[in-house]
Amino acid sequence: MHDDVDVSGLPEGIVPLGNDIYAIDTMLAGYPGVVSSYLIRSERPCLVEVGTAGSARVLRDAVVRLGLAPEDLATIVVTHIHLDHAGGTGDMAAHFPNAEIVVHERGARHLADPSRLMASAKMVWGDRLETLFGQMRPTEAQRIRAVAETGEIDLGAGRKLVSHYAPGHAKHHMGLVDTLTGDLYVGDALGVYSPLTGDVRPATPPPDFDLDSCLRTLRLFGDIQPQRLMFSHFGAVEAVPETIDSAETELRLWVETVRESYAADDDLDHAVAMVKEKVVSRYKPLPPDASEEAAAVLDILAGPEANVGGIMHWLDRLEQEQAEAERARKEREA
Repeated sequence: MHDDVDVSGLPEGIVPLGNDIYAIDTMLAGYPGVVSSYLIRSERPCLVEVGTAGSARVLRDAVVRLGLAPEDLATIVVTHIHLDHAGGTGDMAAHFPNAEIVVHERGARHLADPSRLMASAKMVWGDRLETLFGQMRPTEAQRIRAVAETGEIDLGAGRKLVSHYAPGHAKHHMGLVDTLTGDLYVGDALGVYSPLTGDVRPATPPPDFDLDSCLRTLRLFGDIQPQRLMFSHFGAVEAVPETIDSAETELRLWVETVRESYAADDDLDHAVAMVKEKVVSRYKPLPPDASEEAAAVLDILAGPEANVGGIMHWLDRLEQEQAEAERARKEREA
């Protein structure tokens, strides 16, 4: 069984959060403050989020430093299959051979065979793919458990993680509630939280962003009434209602700004410029001792270019759906 942990001697990047929960900085691309993984060191230990393939060794070493032998980890669960959250799943499954891998049913096949996911990522990231994410390894299909609208993960001693389907950011996204603590692991559904400034920015990348689904997920998270919000980007937040409200406000503002540019037939570059001028300029500057390199990496993952691209893709889809509905109406009336 796993050993006790001396929290007084933990290295930088591992933060105890109480109730046997530890936040682990996965050091994406070597930079701190980008991706949080969470180890729930319960009777049946569970790891939430694994980060990228390139982060797997850092995360493995942190889990071992927290007193778990490779055979002790019972479960690995990812909120969704984007590479900054699930890219290291195959590597971590190999390091911890007894762990069941839990994912939403829409993402399960991509963990077993990541070839299409990696090909798509290569088109988006090009030469930066290897540096940012590394190569995602397949996970043995028999070790993967897919959940649908809701599901449960046994943490032992009556404690569970309850999954809730939470689309909007991605069609394969779910949130996770700890029944002992009331903590809600939000993935990217609320966006990106900066512990250095307190800002919450949306995460609306193509191709799955959908405003209505995002808003329904925000309402779901509010109805759950969690005690803390456990952001994958980045860290635990106790100001729950205020943070959810802020996430909705920012999401609506980004969409409104891009919609204004879209209505004027502006291109992506102009829409990005409008967002930077009207929205991003409102955010607090990073403190002087902050890592500008880490901020730049996070900006690549969920900055104006990616977010605006996702919103414009959604607007294109809406326009196409409206045109098809209008054609169908005319055909019925003919």
